[in-house]
Amino acid sequence: MPVTARFSATDHAHMARALQLAARGLFTTHPNPRVGCVIVKDGRIVGEGWHQRAGTPHAEVHALTAAGETARGATVYVTLEPCSHHGRTPPCAEALIQAGVSRVVAAMTDPNPLVAGGGISMLTLAGIQAEVGLLENEARALNPGFVSRMTRQRPWVRLKTASTLDGKTALANGQSQWITGEGARADVQRLRARACAILTGSGTVLADNPRMTVRDFDIGRQPLRVIVDSGLRTPADAAILPALVVCHHAADPATRAALEQASAEVIELPGTDGRVDLAALLTLLAQRGVNELHVEAGAVLNGALLAAGMVDEWVAYVAPMAVGDHARGLFGHPPLTALGDAARFRLSDVRQIGGDLRLTLLPA
Repeated sequence: MPVTARFSATDHAHMARALQLAARGLFTTHPNPRVGCVIVKDGRIVGEGWHQRAGTPHAEVHALTAAGETARGATVYVTLEPCSHHGRTPPCAEALIQAGVSRVVAAMTDPNPLVAGGGISMLTLAGIQAEVGLLENEARALNPGFVSRMTRQRPWVRLKTASTLDGKTALANGQSQWITGEGARADVQRLRARACAILTGSGTVLADNPRMTVRDFDIGRQPLRVIVDSGLRTPADAAILPALVVCHHAADPATRAALEQASAEVIELPGTDGRVDLAALLTLLAQRGVNELHVEAGAVLNGALLAAGMVDEWVAYVAPMAVGDHARGLFGHPPLTALGDAARFRLSDVRQIGGDLRLTLLPA
C-alpha cells in the first residue's frame, strides 16, 4: 500500500466535491456504500459521477462516461478505493486503467475484504500513481454502516429518541403524541430514509401500532422493518407488517402461521431469560446487507441495546417541557449503584429543529 502523500489545496477541493456527489446517494445505494468521483484534466473538471443504486454503474463509471477521451492522462478523485473484483458490475479499477488515467486519489481504502487494497495495488501495477487518505474521516462518516458491516460484521446502530427536557417519553398513561414538534418529526423521516432497516419492539407495536415507514422522501424503497418479539405478541393485523419478526421461544404454531399469512417473516434466534440475543440479531441483519439500523423503540429494547454496548449513535430529540417523575423514561435497565457504571456519550452535534433540540451523541 503506498504511503499517504501530501495533498494540495486543489486536491482537497476536488475531493470535497466528490464527497458532495457521494452524498446524493445517501438514501438509495443500500447495501452498497455511497461513493462520488471527480475527474480533472489540466485544472478543469471533465467528468463527475456518483453511485446511485445497487446494481447500477459505480461512481467511477459515470464519471468516465462523462469525461470520454479526455480522461486519458487525467487525475481521478474518488471517495472510496476503486473496486477490484467482479460483483454485479465489473471492477472500476480495470475501467480506470483502460481509460488511461494517470493518477487516482482515494479518500479511503475499501473495508470490504474482497477489495481491501486490491484496487490500489491493481492501479499501481498498471503504472498509475495511486494515493490514499485525503479527507478520509469525512469519507468514513458518510458510510458508517458499510464500514461497520465490513469490519465488525454488524450494522451501525443509530438510536432515535424523543423526550421531554426531564427525560420522559410518555405520560404514565402512555400518551406521547406529540412530545416533539412537526420539525423534529419531519427530521426523523430523513434518518429513516437513510437506513437499511428500522428496528422496534413488540411493546411499541402493541402500544402505538406504528407503520415505521419512510414518508416525505421518494427513495424508491422502504427500509426493512424488524420487530424484536420474544413471545410473538405482534398482531397479524399490525400496521407495521410486512416485517421481519424475530422471536426467541418456540412460538405457538397458529400464531406463527397467522403472522406469516400476514406477510411477516418469522425467525427464531437463540437467547437467554426468554429474550432474543441482540448480538445474534445484528449478525443476521448484517448477513442480509443491512448497513445502518435505525432504532425507534421503547424503554425495554432501548435499555437492552444500551446495556449491551450496541448503540453506535444516539440521536436525541428533546422538547422544552417537563412532565414529572411519574412519566415513562428512556431506558429500562436495573438500577445502577455507581455513576462509574453509567453509559457515557460525547456530543457530536447540537442544533435546534423547530422548537426542539436535536442532540447527536457518540459513545464516549
